[in-house]
Amino acid sequence: MSKFIEQVMSSVREYSFWDYMWFKTGLISFGIILGSYFSAFFLDYIFVVWMLFLITTIFIIYRTVTKIK
Repeated sequence: MSKFIEQVMSSVREYSFWDYMWFKTGLISFGIILGSYFSAFFLDYIFVVWMLFLITTIFIIYRTVTKIK
């Protein structure tokens, strides 16, 4: 399994801006589809979803800003 992960990571390092753009567009589309199908479920847990979004966004911003020198 670790050899597979190494191969995937090696190929991901070669991604261009456009590759990431298509990847993120696919993930966003998938999230919208899931949200549409499970909207009643997610509305019951909207606070948790917002907290997860805020925590991960703050974490990514922190990691990005601390790497800028």
